[in-house]
Amino acid sequence: MNRAELHRLLRCTGEEEELLYKKAAEVRNSVTGNAVYLRGLIEVSNACGKNCLYCGIRSGNGKVQRYLLDDRQILESALFAYKNRYGSIVLQGGENQSPLFTGKIDRLIREIKQQTDGRLGITLSLGEQHEETYRQWFESGAHRYLLRIETSNPELYARIHPDDAEHSFRKRLACLESLQRCGYQTGSGVMIGLPFQTTEDLANDLLFLKERDVDMVGMGPYLEHPDTPLYAYREQLLPQRERLRLALHAIACLRLLVPDLNIAATTALQAIDPQGREQALKAGANVIMPNITPAAGRSHYKLYQNKPDYEEGAAEMLQKLETGVREAGCRIAFDQWGDPQHGKDRKTVRP
Repeated sequence: MNRAELHRLLRCTGEEEELLYKKAAEVRNSVTGNAVYLRGLIEVSNACGKNCLYCGIRSGNGKVQRYLLDDRQILESALFAYKNRYGSIVLQGGENQSPLFTGKIDRLIREIKQQTDGRLGITLSLGEQHEETYRQWFESGAHRYLLRIETSNPELYARIHPDDAEHSFRKRLACLESLQRCGYQTGSGVMIGLPFQTTEDLANDLLFLKERDVDMVGMGPYLEHPDTPLYAYREQLLPQRERLRLALHAIACLRLLVPDLNIAATTALQAIDPQGREQALKAGANVIMPNITPAAGRSHYKLYQNKPDYEEGAAEMLQKLETGVREAGCRIAFDQWGDPQHGKDRKTVRP
């Protein structure tokens, strides 16, 4: 598909919209199967050195109660995922380049690998780091890294970040290139429905993800947070239901554009609609990241408003998840890393 075709499909409605979702699901099933892979999400810290204008845990937000999970809490969460056959976890957190933090993550990667006999896959989403840090974490056992570009338009990127060298579009691209050099299955993604964003921007975002040869994508609707500078533009935003719909269109288009990618059904979709993740599966997604962060930290990791929280127990949550996945015409692939077909010809994968 070219840019014009993507632009048209992102705006389609009615029968064409239904056909788009149906075709995307068919392509996923024929190329990667109807398996859905789980990534147990552990939000290790909400302390962040960046001051991005859209993010609730930005360094400039003095209303946030900061936390850092201790090693025991993180290991217990990882072992929970392992015992419940999730196959993989994601260690996610605000950006922190201090040797104390990067050393902690390296230590945890090694310990998790040891305690699970190397069977639990580890994805990291810890922002921009030095290439030496990326390489060390990779050598210790992490094999996926998610670093969202947020938008492929440099001008729009500049409008949603502070104007300084620490928040440059060029630096973000350089980090994605570093990750690929280190050998990671590299993921990225964008926010959909940002202020100042156009449908043309989104079409270009999808082409960017293809051209950058990423292996996985996590993208979802932009959700405003009242303690951010971008909140001032909330009156200019599409209604949240329209942002959800546009995100589902983007997922379906990306599945058609790059059939063998891993595409996540993100939590932001569920923040708008309780069935948002299931709708994404029907539109071609194949990864879900259940939040298994200890309750002490989860309530303080608020990137946006109305982040879903889960009061039910772990067993009940997993049962509900299985039911939703099945109703979306898919099945959960337990005990599998779920490496994408896209990267299997050039990345180290589990036998």
